[in-house]
Amino acid sequence: MHITQLNRECLLHLFSFLDKNSRKSLAKTCHKLLEVFQDPLLWSLLNFHSPVELKKDNFLLGPALKYLSICWYSERVKVCNIEDWMKNSFQKDFCNRHENTVTDFLLEVCNRCPNLLSLTLSGCGHVTDDCILLLLKNCPNLRTLKLENCVRITDQTLEAATLYGSSLQTLHVDFCRNITQTGLERVREKCPSVMLRAERSANMIPDNKPGKKLMLEKASRKLVQL
Repeated sequence: MHITQLNRECLLHLFSFLDKNSRKSLAKTCHKLLEVFQDPLLWSLLNFHSPVELKKDNFLLGPALKYLSICWYSERVKVCNIEDWMKNSFQKDFCNRHENTVTDFLLEVCNRCPNLLSLTLSGCGHVTDDCILLLLKNCPNLRTLKLENCVRITDQTLEAATLYGSSLQTLHVDFCRNITQTGLERVREKCPSVMLRAERSANMIPDNKPGKKLMLEKASRKLVQL
């Protein structure tokens, strides 16, 4: 029996075991398999391991998407996590090449995936509070939001979760250095039923603007002189 002789249900089941590249390759072989590739039922779950993968055409975004994760575990993440004013020209050039990639993708998710239930972001150093705010507004069924090592996330995201995360059951903000204890306590107060976790976040050193940092350094020098 040839694979194309299988019914639609069997083909969907077969495709579900394949990664995105394999699905795309198989879809190129004939029109019937292309139709299976384009079936929304196949795309309820998407996992990405680097920003580059978001630009490929080996997946479909649509209302069927329920579970999304973008987790970048790489030494390059450390470059993205450096405060902008401290980056050298090489580091700035590196970040400029991809700094909007994840945000642009998430904006597409806002517009096309209103039924999203779970979002996990790790190592996405350029994602901002505004982006998460839009997601919470446009994906009202979001139950799980896990943010790890997303350095631009602040208490504004926590506030947005209390205002627009009516369906939230789980909220993680691990290793997000600009989250404060005050922001966490506010979430616990306003949303006591939400399972909140913030490993290390409120204990990390937050970003400082150049002016503020210089003032602190001057104050330290004066204390030493005294």
